Amino acid sequence: MYKKLAITTLSLLLTTFTPAVAKAETVMEKIARTGVMTAGTSKDAIPFAYTNNQGKLVGYSVDMLNLIKEQLEKQLGRKIKLQLVTVAPGERIPKILNGQLDIVCDASSFTWERDQKVDFSLSYGATGTQLLVKKGSNLGSPESLIGKRIGVLSQTTNELALKRVQPQAKLVFLKDRAEGYAALQQGKIDAFASDSILLEGWLGTTKNPDAFQVVPDRPYSREGIACMVPENNSRFLDSVNYTLYKFMQGFVDGDKRYTTIFDRWFGSHGVVFLNNDLRDLAIETMQIVIESREEISQ
Repeated sequence: MYKKLAITTLSLLLTTFTPAVAKAETVMEKIARTGVMTAGTSKDAIPFAYTNNQGKLVGYSVDMLNLIKEQLEKQLGRKIKLQLVTVAPGERIPKILNGQLDIVCDASSFTWERDQKVDFSLSYGATGTQLLVKKGSNLGSPESLIGKRIGVLSQTTNELALKRVQPQAKLVFLKDRAEGYAALQQGKIDAFASDSILLEGWLGTTKNPDAFQVVPDRPYSREGIACMVPENNSRFLDSVNYTLYKFMQGFVDGDKRYTTIFDRWFGSHGVVFLNNDLRDLAIETMQIVIESREEISQ
């Protein structure tokens, strides 16, 4: 009798709790169901992702998100809305982990620590860590940074690069890039550390660019720019990677649509001009990525 009762009780428990153990919805399934891709990006990472004078989020990375949206529409056979959400560097991974964001494309760089929590796409750009200083500053070498107040955003690869290059620098943590630029102008910090291209982007918008310079000539680090997505979402990541691959292949082949996108941000009349050496480096980097992948029929 007791054995039958135990079996009956176990059966009831399984019947009660099995429905609750449902398979988690993938990002692709969520987008197919809702018709919305929620993407995190930056408000001040010129030219990758920033708010323009009309209050609209634009940039190289935002263009990549629009291309990803188009690819998803083809695969899912329905219209997809791209919902952009601005996030601070320290919010990116937590909001991916709690499901608030399906993807982040701004000026994110790969690190092994981040890779333990999220997955990275192919790199579609390159940058490095440098310093913005006032013209005439003698800062630049690792030794020159000892005891100096270096502004930096928390939980960025710039912070990691500065700690590695000069542990004796005094890092001053700032809430965003705007605060960093203001702190430098006001003399509250001796230098502001950020991605090379972002610093050049700011110089292109400020009223007195000749009052500042970017140092050293050779960045403290070189990093690939990539998108971040939740782990264990291979179908979604495949779509993201295929989109970026198609863009890079098109750009290298001279496809007008893709060269126009690149030149809008990095051309001779773009937001941040890349000289021939840097442009050649960008093309070489893309070529390496392309050659490591095979074309896929879609």
